[in-house]
This record gives sequence, C-alpha cells and structure tokens, in this order.
Amino acid sequence: MDTAIDAVGVTKSYGAVRVLDGVDLAVRTGSVSALLGPNGAGKTTMVRILATLSPPDSGRARVAGYDVERERGGVRRSISLTGQYAALDDLQTGAENLRMMARLAGMSSRGARVRAAELLGQFDLAEAAGRRVGTYSGGMRRRLDIAAGLVGDPSVVFLDEPTTGLDVRSRQTMWSVISELARSGVTVLLTTQYLEEADRLAGRVAVLDGGRIVAEGTPAELKQRVGGGRVDLTASGPAAFGRLRAALGPRALHADAGDFGLSVATDGTAAEVRRLLHQLDPACDLVERFAVHEPSMDDVFISLTGGTTASVADARARESGGTGGEAARV
Repeated sequence: MDTAIDAVGVTKSYGAVRVLDGVDLAVRTGSVSALLGPNGAGKTTMVRILATLSPPDSGRARVAGYDVERERGGVRRSISLTGQYAALDDLQTGAENLRMMARLAGMSSRGARVRAAELLGQFDLAEAAGRRVGTYSGGMRRRLDIAAGLVGDPSVVFLDEPTTGLDVRSRQTMWSVISELARSGVTVLLTTQYLEEADRLAGRVAVLDGGRIVAEGTPAELKQRVGGGRVDLTASGPAAFGRLRAALGPRALHADAGDFGLSVATDGTAAEVRRLLHQLDPACDLVERFAVHEPSMDDVFISLTGGTTASVADARARESGGTGGEAARV
C-alpha cells in the first residue's frame, strides 16, 4: 500500500501520564482517514507529532516520505495543518490573508495574487474576497482557513476538528470541501467527534482510546464488528402484538404494548429479514410495518471507547501551561 502517513509504536507522555501508548497508523495516499476518540484520547497529540510540532518519546513516523524527527523540513513543506480555530487576521480581507500566506511561502507578488484568486474561487469565497475576515460567518472563516493552508499545494492535510462550532449547513459545505480535496489527490487525516462526519467522509477510521488504537477499518467493517442491528416491528393490533411477542419469546429486545412495537436482533441482510418476517407472520396479517436499524458510528463509538480521560487532559493542560479549554483536547 502506498502510504502518505506511516506511524509505528508512537508513544508520548506528559509527566507520569502516558498519552499515546504505542500507536500504529497507516494512511493511504490520496485518501480521507478519520481519527476518532473522546476528549483526552490522544487525537491532537498524535496530529502534533505527525506535523512535527511535538516529538514522540519513542516509535517512528513518516509523513509524505519524510521522517518526522530527522526530516522535519521535508515534512513541513509537504503538509498543511488546520486546527479547531481559524488562524486568520480579522482586520485583513480574505484576499489579503491569502496573499500574505502566499508571500510567506515564497511566491512572487503576482504569483500570490493568482494563487489567492484561485483558492477564493475554489472555496466559494470570491464574492467576499474584499471583505474583512472579521465580518465572515463561522463557515466562511473555516473555508478560508483551509484555503490558507493550501497555498503551498501540500500533499498531506491534517484537519483537527474542522467543523467544530459550525451549524449544520456550514458543516455540510465543509464536507464538500474535504471530499474535493481527496478527489484532487490530497491525503486528508481528520480528527473529529462528529461520528456522522467520519462515516460520510472517511474511507477508513481509526478509533483511539486511552492512547491506543482500539479498532481500525472502514466504517462498514467497524459497524459489523460491534453488531447492534435489529428489525423494529409494529403489530397490526393488540392480538397480533400478543402473538408476535409470544413467537419471539426471549429474542425480543424490546416490546411495548402501548404502540404495539417490538424489536429483534438481525444482521440486516435482505435474506435474514425475509426469513424473519416469514417465520413470524407467514399470513402477512400480524406485522403492519417494519424498519431495519443498522449499527451506526454512534454504536461503534460507544462500544469501543470509554469516557473522557480527564487525567490525560489535565496532564496535557499542565504541560502546555494552560488550565483547560484547548489544552484539554489531546
């Protein structure tokens, strides 16, 4: 597999607290992968190591072919890192922000203007190019922040909680932007607590909890692993409800005589659902309607992770000299 990110046995401690405990992570070139986990799981710490902002205590990692410790310059020339909060100058316009970034990246004045115009158009910000960033909505600021990170045409993009604080519409717009990045050949690693986001965007998901990868695979593979599929049945009346409940016996996961509802575990395949309905209602007069519930990424998250690890968050806050807030996100 052609990997843009390859980490093996990465560890990191803050004081006596082990934040990362032997993390292995491989991300295929040109893909979108998600790193999921509760607060304190180690997500942002892992991204900081991959972006050369913090050295690992042990283990090794390569990004875009460069070693994150011995070849930091090569890594930094190849990546873009966008955090939870936009790193923009509110007093400058959107175009001025991008031109400034381009000039800092070594472009000529003309090249900076051309690149800024390209990115403003790509991120649907051309009409707002002359407005001060302080007047932008949250979604516009996030798009501009990602655009600023793409000035130098990075091959790998780290998005740390890219849609935090955005409304539903702005979040969906950001999803389109991220999908377009992958289609253009850019490798994207995103950390997120929005499970729908990982399900929709990521080809592969790694679940990080307690400093370790506890599961990894496609969203479909992870859902299948945790199970939880079921069929919800609504009986046609009280008599039908009684017959269905008796037929299910201990297999019934849920039974409510008030709304004639019952639930039974299933793998969700068409063959299994047909077999179940034929077994329970061969005359087709007991079940008024049914719905198949497949496992969600919520089910995956709840099944595979524990609660927020406050001790790790506190250790990270102490290490960075803070008392909470952003420092609690490790």
